Amino acid sequence: MLLSSVFDQFVEESPVSVMARALLEHALQPGPLDELFERTATVQYTDKLLFSTVVDTMGLIVCGISDSVNSVYLSRREWFPVALTNVYQKLKGVELPVMQQLVRDNAARPQAVVVALGGTLPELLPGFPVKILDGNCIVSSEPRLAELRGLASAPLPGKTLNVFDPQLGLVVAVFPCEDGHAQERALLGPVLESVRAGELWIEDRNFCTVRWLRGVVLERHAHVLVREHQGLPWTAGEELRYVGRVETGAVWEQTVTLTPEAGPVTAADGTVLQRRRIVIPLDQPTREGETEVAVLTDLTVAQADALTLARLYLERWQLETVFQVLTQTLHGEHPARGYPKAALFAFCVTLVAYNVLAVLKAALRVVHGMQKVQEEVSLHHLTTEIRQTHRGMMIALRPPQWLLFRGMSAKELATVLRELARGVDLAKYKKAPTKPKKPKTARQSGANRPHVSTAKLLAERRKR
Repeated sequence: MLLSSVFDQFVEESPVSVMARALLEHALQPGPLDELFERTATVQYTDKLLFSTVVDTMGLIVCGISDSVNSVYLSRREWFPVALTNVYQKLKGVELPVMQQLVRDNAARPQAVVVALGGTLPELLPGFPVKILDGNCIVSSEPRLAELRGLASAPLPGKTLNVFDPQLGLVVAVFPCEDGHAQERALLGPVLESVRAGELWIEDRNFCTVRWLRGVVLERHAHVLVREHQGLPWTAGEELRYVGRVETGAVWEQTVTLTPEAGPVTAADGTVLQRRRIVIPLDQPTREGETEVAVLTDLTVAQADALTLARLYLERWQLETVFQVLTQTLHGEHPARGYPKAALFAFCVTLVAYNVLAVLKAALRVVHGMQKVQEEVSLHHLTTEIRQTHRGMMIALRPPQWLLFRGMSAKELATVLRELARGVDLAKYKKAPTKPKKPKTARQSGANRPHVSTAKLLAERRKR
C-alpha cells in the first residue's frame, strides 16, 4: 500500500498498529522535541543525550513495550552515547516547564489531525468551547530513596491539574506540581492564565473558590460550571424553584450572591455579581453516599437552561475515563518512580500517548460511525494489540521506513489514517457489556476463622 509488501502485511493483519506508529512518528519528531527543550529548559542542558531520546525511552515504558529504563538501554544501545547513570540523572531532573510544554506542543499536532479527519465530536454546549479541568495525584511510590526507607507513610511524588477538550477528545494542557500535599486550588494561578475568552470551564468542587469564579468571568471573560464547595460563602437572592427533571433526579434553581468576608464580589463598575445555583437531589446516592449535587454558573438562562447545565456537568466523567486509561491501559503511574520529576515526566509522556490513541479513535469514528466507535470500541483492547505487535513490526520494518510519516501534513496523514481505518475489524476490540453494579455484601469477621475452603463454599451453594 505505502512502502513494501511487508508493510502491506502489517496493514492487513493489524492496521491499528500501523496507525499508532504513524501517529507517534508524526507527533514525536526529534527536531521539534529537542528545540522545545532548548527553548524551555533553564537548568538542564544538552551535551550528548538528546531530550528526544529521553522522551522516546519513556514512551516505550508507558506504552508497555518495555518494562524499565534499563531494558530500553540494553535493547537500544545505539540510542545512548552516555552511561545508564546519566540517563537516570536526566530523567529525574526534567524541569516542570519542559514537561508542561511537551504536552501543550504535542497536543497541537493531534488536534490538527483530528480536525483534518473531520473527527471532532459534537459540541457539548453549542457556541461555547468547553474545557474540563480536574486534578490527579500520582500514585504513592515505593520507599526506594534513602529519605523514604524509614517511613511507614506513603510517599507522594506529585500531582497534576489536567485540561481536557471534549470536542477533540484530547488532553490539551497539564500543570504539574512536585508537592504531593499541595491543594489543587493552590495551583490554579497558571491555569487561570490559560483561560481564553468565551470558553466554558467545567470543574469539580475542589476548584470552587471566589478567586477562580471571579478570575474566569471578570479577568478572562470566560464562563464556569463548577460544583459548589461546602465552604463557599454565598447569600440566596431567592428561594429554590423547581424547573424539571434529568436522568439522575429533580432539578431546582436559585440566584445567589458570593459574599466572602471582604464583602460581595463586584465587577469593575461596582455591580454585585450574582450566580445561578442549580441543585439536583439525586434519585440514587453517589459512591461516596452523597444525595445532592449543587453547581454554580455565570451562564444566563438564555445561554443555557438549568436542565441543560445539569446534564452538562455530568460530562465531567469523560476526564475520569481518561485517568482510568492512563493508569490501567497505559502505564502512566508506577510505584517504582520515586523521584517527583521522573514520576511527573512519565505521566506527561503518557498524556502524549493517550492523545495518539484519541486520534486513532477519531479516525475510526469517521470511517465506522461515531456512535458505534464511542460505545463499543475498547481502548484497552486496541492498546493490547498495538503492544503485542510492536516488537515484530519494528524488526520487520526498520525505523527509517517510518520517516515518511514525519514529513506529512495533517491533511495528508488524515488521508492515510482513513484508508487504514477501513481495514480495521471493530469486532476484535469490542467492549465488554456494562452490567448493573451489585449491591455490596456485608463481610463477616475472619478473626476466629482466618481461612475458608472455596470448594466447600461452592458445594454448599450447589446444595442450596
